[in-house]
Amino acid sequence: QVQLVESGGGLVQAGGSLRLSCAASGLTFSGYIMGWFRQAPGKEREFVAAIGRSGMTTAYADSVKGRFTISRDNAKSTVYLQVNSLKPDDTAVYYCARGAYFTQSRAAYDSWGQGTQVTVSS
Repeated sequence: QVQLVESGGGLVQAGGSLRLSCAASGLTFSGYIMGWFRQAPGKEREFVAAIGRSGMTTAYADSVKGRFTISRDNAKSTVYLQVNSLKPDDTAVYYCARGAYFTQSRAAYDSWGQGTQVTVSS
């Protein structure tokens, strides 16, 4: 059974940083695309970043380019999201997900974690 467990969220001031982690189990981690999504209250869940199987390929939403960095450690079955220069608009629950192929489309991601809350105060 696939399990994805996020951690690292919290309350930070605008301009601050966090490192989100997602530990995976029950899958051959290196065989999958991994993505991060976020959902703010009253809004749709939206794509944040994705990373290819080897970690060489990445993609980001325009709203986070230059501030967020996705990475993975296949030996630890973990994907990370370094979030810098945080803004109040970044406040959301952040989810990691397993993807069947490299895309920003939520429909291609079939296993999800429970999420970690990031709150940015102004």
